[in-house]
Amino acid sequence: MASPSNKGKGIAEGSSQPQSQPQPQSPPNPPALSRYESQKRRDWNTFCQYLRNQQPPVHISQCGSNHILDFLQYLDQFGKTKVHIHGCVFFGQVEPAGQCNCPLKQAWGSLDALIGRLRAAFEENGGLPERNPFAGGGIRVFLREVRDSQAKARGVPYKKRKKRKKRNPMKSHDGEDGTTGTSSSSNLAS
Repeated sequence: MASPSNKGKGIAEGSSQPQSQPQPQSPPNPPALSRYESQKRRDWNTFCQYLRNQQPPVHISQCGSNHILDFLQYLDQFGKTKVHIHGCVFFGQVEPAGQCNCPLKQAWGSLDALIGRLRAAFEENGGLPERNPFAGGGIRVFLREVRDSQAKARGVPYKKRKKRKKRNPMKSHDGEDGTTGTSSSSNLAS
């Protein structure tokens, strides 16, 4: 057996003698994040890095809608959606027949989803909902303008889907007070 002064020496020398010291167990891995959570974290980190790279750097607590709008326009350089400009021969055509020099931009749907993730991440990182710059009216107006301009450039008008009202065929009148639905605990208590 190894003496106390030689603890661990047997392992280093390749000895096959068993060690009396238990090996510390590493903590279990945290559960894998969903795709949405991973994207949200990545987007939040990217936005915070963008703010840090500003001259002078901007702390998230001083972030306003202008910083967000600048960030969205900055992202256009990485876009993959061809958006035809007014002077382009393909402006308004659904299936353009050739190539043009119109810019590539971020698609409206991508920007809309990004703002939704950043809005949630802001609150998850300690921001107050009533002070959330991603929920501001200026951001909503910008997204609406991007949506409309991209729809016109493609010649496809954007149609908002109407939400269908769910019908509840099981509705019935239960109590004398005119309430609807199934029995409630307030009617049972006396």
